[in-house]
Amino acid sequence: MESRSGRNHPLEPLIDSDDELFTAGSRTQPTPVSGRHASRRKDSARHSHPKPPLTPNTGIPSSLPQNIPNPLIPSAAPASPPTPAPSPTPHQRPTQWTAMSDSIEDTILQDARLMFSRLTVTEKEAWLANIVDNCDNHLLSYLHQLVSPRLKKDPFLALPNELCFRILEFVDEPRTFVRASRVSRRWREVLSDDQAWKTLCEKHAYRRMSSDSSGSTTSPFSTANHIFLDQLPPSTSPVQNIDTVSFRPSSSQNLSGPISKDTSFLKSSEYVRILKRPRPKSSHRSHFKHKYLVEAAWRKGGQMTARHITPDQGVVTSLHLTKKYIVVALDNAKIHIFNTKGDHQRTLAGHVMGVWAMVPWGDILVSGGCDRDVRVWNMATGASVHTLRGHTSTVRCLKMSDASTAISGSRDTTLRIWDIPSGTCRAILMGHQASVRCLEIHGDLVVSGSYDTTAKIWSISSGQCLRTLHGHFSQIYAIAFDGVKIATGSLDTSVRIWNPNDGSCQAILQGHTSLVGQLQMRGTTLVTGGSDGSVRVWSLNSYSPIHRLAAHDNSVTSLQFDDIRIVSGGSDGRVKIWDLKTGGLIRELSQPAEAVWRVAFEEERSVVLASRQTRTVMEVWDFAPPSEEEEGRSDPLGLRGGGSQGALDQVMADVQNEVVAREADADGENVDMVDAYAAGRGAGEQERESSMGIRM
Repeated sequence: MESRSGRNHPLEPLIDSDDELFTAGSRTQPTPVSGRHASRRKDSARHSHPKPPLTPNTGIPSSLPQNIPNPLIPSAAPASPPTPAPSPTPHQRPTQWTAMSDSIEDTILQDARLMFSRLTVTEKEAWLANIVDNCDNHLLSYLHQLVSPRLKKDPFLALPNELCFRILEFVDEPRTFVRASRVSRRWREVLSDDQAWKTLCEKHAYRRMSSDSSGSTTSPFSTANHIFLDQLPPSTSPVQNIDTVSFRPSSSQNLSGPISKDTSFLKSSEYVRILKRPRPKSSHRSHFKHKYLVEAAWRKGGQMTARHITPDQGVVTSLHLTKKYIVVALDNAKIHIFNTKGDHQRTLAGHVMGVWAMVPWGDILVSGGCDRDVRVWNMATGASVHTLRGHTSTVRCLKMSDASTAISGSRDTTLRIWDIPSGTCRAILMGHQASVRCLEIHGDLVVSGSYDTTAKIWSISSGQCLRTLHGHFSQIYAIAFDGVKIATGSLDTSVRIWNPNDGSCQAILQGHTSLVGQLQMRGTTLVTGGSDGSVRVWSLNSYSPIHRLAAHDNSVTSLQFDDIRIVSGGSDGRVKIWDLKTGGLIRELSQPAEAVWRVAFEEERSVVLASRQTRTVMEVWDFAPPSEEEEGRSDPLGLRGGGSQGALDQVMADVQNEVVAREADADGENVDMVDAYAAGRGAGEQERESSMGIRM
């Protein structure tokens, strides 16, 4: 016990001091002590005041004796700061200090959630309504941002494909299709389906043709179809056997006979490559791509090839554009045949005076002119098949009702019905009192317009005049007939609509101020062009004008329209393309010329006959997109059935790039002016002239 109460015990003052600090306030009667301890406590009581609890960072109170050494520190060294707590290791989480209020709030929220989940729907709605009523604008805005995303739902994920396609029927912009395909995989899957593109084709009125319209439709089999049809068994179809026919000659085949040349072609590697080439797959996506590119080229683009038709000035009297030929008739008795690219094929020579009327039918061409003859030609060979004589004056108009029947109108006031195979005249239609200027055929009926101010309806089979249409005050120059209505344009500046069943005049369309020499009827739409330079679009339902177009500064010499556009040519030397629906000008197709004789167009090409620098020039415009072989790539837009899905995102970008590139090519190209008459001269001379490009 002596050692514990001795002065030399180092911990004794600290222990006494702690007892004093933590128990002095609670003691009522001090424990009796003796000697040294009693005096020390008196000193402490004399200076006593509340002291904070000791912590590791708290120093020794100054009231404690300062001469008591710390047993943990050497007597000669200064006191060191306390050792800090060790840093938490990756496997130890630092101590989380949370206020008691946080735990209380968590408990309240848990109780509220539990209570809310036990309420009925009506009670939940009332509770939420009360909470919303207590929110200010800031909280309401936050609540809106919190709730709105949760209310959004992807319809293509929730709905079946049929309803998704129904939704897509309300989308008519292809760029929207492309953007929507980037939303998610599900959207891409729906928008890549061919049904969606079919709907888009219908929206844009891109009618599906019976053949693949996205390019060449020629089957690999048809390239040599005529060569080996006789080689196949009679009970099989060539199409069915195309993949199974063996071109390796058997021992029973005699290749030394007359067909040895053909069979050698069948064994050639080139033909085998053609047969092995996969056939192009037709889809609504590829169809839409093709149509869209064509429409874009019509609006701004296209490739033009120019050809000289005559070495001197010549008036173009007639122009026809077919799937195989471009046929041009001139007042110098020549008829020129070109292919659809503008390459000269042959010249039909036989008329001795100007050719003023002609009509093609397949490879057959019927022409008539000032020499009073009607001639039948084979355009494939250039041979004259028949010369039909009978008219006593200029043949002014010609039409064909079928491949074996042609009808001609002449200044001798008569119409004649010709049998093409035999070259004989079936009937002579007499009744007009002046020149027959125009005629139109539909079925068994032919309607003729004359300078005697009347139009007559004839029966082709009987040769009888069924009705005479009276009403015009001057010569009739143009006529249109679709089997339901008859439209006639006259020098009296009016257009009259007739009923072919009873011959009554249903309407008089007035607005032109000069001769109406151009008429075309299509469905319920009638387009007229006059010598006053205006083009007018009429509705045949209300017999009222839809558009009044100030098209040209002089006479409208040529006019044609389809479901999308109107193409007009005038004596002012301009060719203009108009939007049929809006009546707005889309573009001027060509550079201004001295005069435009004729304009004709089909879906992917247009032909312009104009006078430039006192020479007749033919311009062939091609609006077809380049083929995959020409581009050196396969399906660049990814629109075919076998294309990659990722390429769909680039549809509109690639479309626009191709159109811009084609436009740049058209703007900066050197146009080769090839003289059609050069075909009759030496080949070397023709090549030299062709190589001398004339910049337009």
